[in-house]
Amino acid sequence: MKLIYIANIRLPTEKAHGIQIMKMCEAFAREEVKVELIVPRRFNFIKEDPFEYYGVERNFKIKKLPCLDLIPLEKILGRLAFWIEAATFSFFVWFYLIFRKSDIIYTRDKFFLPSLFFGKKLIYEVHTFPKKYFLYSSYLKKTKGIIVITEKLKNLFLKQGVTQNKILVAPDGVDLQMFNVEEKKEEYRKEFNLPQNKKIIGYVGRLETMEKEKGIDTLIKAFRILSEKFNNLFLCIVGGPKERIIEYENLARQMKIKEKVKFLDQVRHALIPKLLKSFDILVMPYPWTEHYAFYMSPLKLFEYMASKRPIIASDLPSIREILNENNAILVKPDNPGVLAQGIKKVLQDPELFVKISNQAFKDVQNYTWRRRTEKIIKFINLKL
Repeated sequence: MKLIYIANIRLPTEKAHGIQIMKMCEAFAREEVKVELIVPRRFNFIKEDPFEYYGVERNFKIKKLPCLDLIPLEKILGRLAFWIEAATFSFFVWFYLIFRKSDIIYTRDKFFLPSLFFGKKLIYEVHTFPKKYFLYSSYLKKTKGIIVITEKLKNLFLKQGVTQNKILVAPDGVDLQMFNVEEKKEEYRKEFNLPQNKKIIGYVGRLETMEKEKGIDTLIKAFRILSEKFNNLFLCIVGGPKERIIEYENLARQMKIKEKVKFLDQVRHALIPKLLKSFDILVMPYPWTEHYAFYMSPLKLFEYMASKRPIIASDLPSIREILNENNAILVKPDNPGVLAQGIKKVLQDPELFVKISNQAFKDVQNYTWRRRTEKIIKFINLKL
């Protein structure tokens, strides 16, 4: 099978979608699919080779096509900068596809749904429901298939008249081999300049998604409550952007816990397994919003599970599709007191600590990139 994956992204990118796309291409190729990833040639402050940046096997091709990249002028042009970049990249993609043979076109970008007009068989992977569905409804019904990451997304498409056999639910995944690192907590803490004699609560990931806050303020407020009862606690928050780090540092300072909180800018993805192993407890304090509650399948969720550390997470429908009371502590979102109680429960119960950590690791075996691609390939073969 020859698969062309179209992604309108800056590559490499520090954002999670870059990891997901590269890992999916690698996994497809490992299943003997000939993969070509098409991305725009854009200005990029990250100069590293994408394969090295993500630690991905060189088993597929990356093709960069021209575009008019005005996104660096976003502050002047606003959303127009994105539309111009997307439109010009789309033009070169459509022209490129005329002369390229493939069995399937795969994309996460709704801009490329008109590729159907070129007689191409298209699989569309959806991470959020289109706000103006009517603009894309005729294209979506003509696609060979739609991959969604949550059951809620599937139900939304079913309500719009898309047939059930055209939709596959496939949550995101993790590379378990990458997380097969030794338990050397002291060594890893030294590497990241973290205290050795503390119980460390950790959060790793972007501090915002689509300019939406991810509950870090709730985590900091919860930690303040905990720090009044436990003297040996430390909080480490890892991720960007830098302006958010400054904002949360100020919040920690106002709460007089700054000396117990460490902020790290985003680290290379290859370092995340060691970083997670250096922590004692992992937290996902997502607020209740439509996106977080129904549409997300965060990579950090599966990476947390693979790290063999107890997880405290917001009790959201999207999270409930993967986590439950047997493999995590689920707490009411947007409530620092309840989050503090959830963390306290694990701190005071060593047996619970081990139980949910082990169960999460057992459960994540079903959510690898390999299993995800096997499922998608089987789905695609039924459509060809």
